[in-house]
Amino acid sequence: DVLVGTQMVAKGHDFRRMTLVAAINPDGALFSSDFRAAERLFALLMQAAGRAGRDAVQAARSEMWIQTATPTHPLYQALVKHDFMAFAASQLDERRRAGLPPFSSLALVRAEARDAAVATAFLQAASAAATDLPEGAAVSVYPPVPPSITRVAGIERMQMLVESASRPALQRFLAAWLPALQALRPQHKGLVRWAVDVDPLAI
Repeated sequence: DVLVGTQMVAKGHDFRRMTLVAAINPDGALFSSDFRAAERLFALLMQAAGRAGRDAVQAARSEMWIQTATPTHPLYQALVKHDFMAFAASQLDERRRAGLPPFSSLALVRAEARDAAVATAFLQAASAAATDLPEGAAVSVYPPVPPSITRVAGIERMQMLVESASRPALQRFLAAWLPALQALRPQHKGLVRWAVDVDPLAI
């Protein structure tokens, strides 16, 4: 018997008498724009591996196959050894050198409209309003970009990343910036909604 499914197959279900798990092309999830992609993939593949051999009688002959074009990638090497600590250490080192969380703080401003140009214009105006704020020098506001899924139910989405090496500076910046964003809202007809996501789980 063969069970074929999406990522949900790996999450929480107890499939008995399963001795082989195959992950088809997980590289697509590894090389993503989100800096947490490797962390999520490692957790997913560890979960998927746990589907095989849950019965003690079958555990000795259970295995997992992974289809990848990069078998020497540190993630796969750590996965083969079940070495979470080595993987976590490598991820923390990468994030330290890149200045990513937990070594910096992020906020994501999202805007939605039926026309992407309206959402983009709102974010550009928001960026311009940030230039004169007291904590502006300690905060980086990046240009608006579309998310990985740009259109949902006829609504276009855009987002803008805000980054700071100092969490208190980011908090003070946001406290001063939010009233300006509220004031901008009526000037952009067609804007459906906007939101500020502090410590976003996905970018």
